[in-house]
Amino acid sequence: MHAGNPGALTRLKEKISHGSVRVGIYGLGYVGLPLALRFAEVGIKVVGFDIDEAKVRTLGESGSYIERITPEQIRRALEQGFEATTDFARTEAIDALIICVPTPLNIHREPDLSFIINTVEAALPHMREGQLLSLESTTWPGTTDEVLAPRLRSRGLEPGSNCALVFSPEREDPGNLHYGTKDIPKVIGGCTASCLELGMALYQHAIQTMVPVSSTKAAEMTKLLENIHRSVNIGLVNEMKIVADKMGINIHEVIDAAATKPFGFVPYRPGPGLGGHCIPIDPFYLTWKAREYGVNTRFIELAGEINHYMPHWVVGKVADALNERGKAVKGSRILVLGLAYKKNIDDTRESPAVEIMDLLQAKGANVEYSDPHVPVFPIKRNYYFDLRSISLNEESVASYDCVLLATDHDGFDYSLLERNAKIFVDTRGRLKSSRNIILA
Repeated sequence: MHAGNPGALTRLKEKISHGSVRVGIYGLGYVGLPLALRFAEVGIKVVGFDIDEAKVRTLGESGSYIERITPEQIRRALEQGFEATTDFARTEAIDALIICVPTPLNIHREPDLSFIINTVEAALPHMREGQLLSLESTTWPGTTDEVLAPRLRSRGLEPGSNCALVFSPEREDPGNLHYGTKDIPKVIGGCTASCLELGMALYQHAIQTMVPVSSTKAAEMTKLLENIHRSVNIGLVNEMKIVADKMGINIHEVIDAAATKPFGFVPYRPGPGLGGHCIPIDPFYLTWKAREYGVNTRFIELAGEINHYMPHWVVGKVADALNERGKAVKGSRILVLGLAYKKNIDDTRESPAVEIMDLLQAKGANVEYSDPHVPVFPIKRNYYFDLRSISLNEESVASYDCVLLATDHDGFDYSLLERNAKIFVDTRGRLKSSRNIILA
């Protein structure tokens, strides 16, 4: 194989233009699966790759493991030619490879690119000239150029010459009823101008608005800025919550009042900590990379410290509330409401509710949970609870020493909870203060 075959990219451009391009989505989770279904919806042939045989089997049987994606949507996609596989050898028949795998932190809170690298290494022996590789996984600026491009070159594939390489960050927002995959503008940067052109042409089949930037680094930094912006502002309002609590002020009342200003203020809401795969993790990708340039990102790291502390703050409020009623955390029965990281979804990735449960259990509490979107406690790398969601009724709620609202799903009956909970610790400001409600 040799570098420098412009005909390969010309053929790829023609396939994309005619809609005969074959797309491979690598990683069929909360990002990859919706994207695969969207390409299938517009008539593009899609193959989904995943190392999880159970996921592949479920999809092949028209099943879904993501609450917001229905079996009917999977069935329709299968009829449109979508298929899922664990066989990376099928990469050779793919024209556009889109990587949508996790990018977690390791135990030292440093970037863990192992999912990206393992995916590329599995696909690389089967790659060929005339393919486009797009990375959507959030990562530090320079990953596409410094980690992916050299691996392509080791195979004789030169971005912009006989293959294309782009970075286009995922922007999925689970539970958002207003913006689906096709509606969210697509930021994209290419290794070369021709790479960018091909990447945009591909995504334009499935997504309405393209936002081209000058490089893959700029695209990578864009996603980090979006999430750091949220992390820093949430850190600020969480710190304000602690100050307001010490002063006997309801922070939610203050935010509501401030939000009436028609300019210059954006309301962010405090909570029990950060959740989801992006906001608790992504800022540390930039702080890690910034050290290479001699920059100490103090502002970002301070927000991270505050947000990381919030589950401990909540547990302290629970302990205080129990203590005021003559009870210790140890031996108390505590019900955590909401396991997902935000309301009305089933996504529990990095959920502060799980950390709160772990902290309470470590203090000797008997912890259970209720979540209409998460019937069984999911398998996690760092936590294990052999639990199923508890049904809520007057008797069950009243049987707990403390009920803690971690995620304010709309499906909860808040009047039932307010009437029957002995102690109700509210981390979301969902209920008005009364004798048995503690804001945390």
